[in-house]
Amino acid sequence: MSIKHLHEYRDPDLSRDIIEQIKKESQKPIRLMEVCGTHTVSIFRNGIRSLLPETISLLSGPGCPVCVTAQNEIDAFVQLAAFEDVIIATFGDLIRVPGADSSLQNEQAKGRDVRVVYSTFDALEVAKKNPHKKVIFLGVGFETTAPTIAASILAAHDLNLKNYFVISAHKLLPPALSTLAENQKLNIDGFILPGHVSVIIGVKAYIPFFKRYNIPCVIAGFEPIDILQAIHMLVRQIEGNAPKIENGYKRAVSAEGNPKAQLILGRVFEPADAAWRGLGVIPFSGLKIRKEFEPFDAQKVFDVQLTEKEEPKGCACGEILTGDKIPPQCALYQKKCTPTHPIGPCMVSSEGTCAAYYRYH
Repeated sequence: MSIKHLHEYRDPDLSRDIIEQIKKESQKPIRLMEVCGTHTVSIFRNGIRSLLPETISLLSGPGCPVCVTAQNEIDAFVQLAAFEDVIIATFGDLIRVPGADSSLQNEQAKGRDVRVVYSTFDALEVAKKNPHKKVIFLGVGFETTAPTIAASILAAHDLNLKNYFVISAHKLLPPALSTLAENQKLNIDGFILPGHVSVIIGVKAYIPFFKRYNIPCVIAGFEPIDILQAIHMLVRQIEGNAPKIENGYKRAVSAEGNPKAQLILGRVFEPADAAWRGLGVIPFSGLKIRKEFEPFDAQKVFDVQLTEKEEPKGCACGEILTGDKIPPQCALYQKKCTPTHPIGPCMVSSEGTCAAYYRYH
């Protein structure tokens, strides 16, 4: 995006105009949920909640991939770090998430070989340069990052790389929307749908969800104008009793999404049931590596035990991820749980609600 376009989507006068329109048109109390960690950060950073009328409540949902990773998956990552001749390759946010007994950062301090990489192909390079080591990439993320991880497995297959492995803890967003919609306690009136995920899966991926639940939905970009525009579109749908799926991010999102990324994703992975922190097990909401590529599946190759573990005592991260609580309602927030000493992943990740609340509220 050019500087010119950035300026347009951050224009204060245009923002004020949209806010005034929202205030005029919003009559009844509504609850809107964003399900993207980047949206959560942008809403906090730009003070959007404070600009809206009292009729509108914004809830932060399970949009942070590190945050929704189940406790037993974090523990499995820590287990893998302890294997002999293993190098763990991971994105940065994950390294500080506490497991039941340790974290990747703690294991690194003990001398385990845990490395932060910036792409899956960096992890492939580590495998190429360390042929006598087993390199395990920790596959965490939504539909946005999963295609790149699938591509790394295809590359390892083509290169006949025998020492590269992936453990898949990926999550698929549309099935989680269904779980949120069925939670009567939340009483969600509309969803602000994620921009990055939608670039990959397209508008059409949400149609089955919408047909079943008939809840207003708008795909949004990440600048202040994008988010305010999405809120305005949702207000109009709800006040006019005309629910639909609208694409408020047409400069990046198409109806079909990215067919090439979808093809790569489908070749390497297949849907599977997955456990989400705060939401429990959601059918077909995860991705497992297909049988053809099992030699690269760390969960198959290594003896990793995914035993059920409770979340840290007193941590309300699960309830915060579902919008049932806000960070100050957690007994640990700002007391025992801070960015320098996080208890739960919502305070660790840069996209976590607690971290955003702590930094910007």
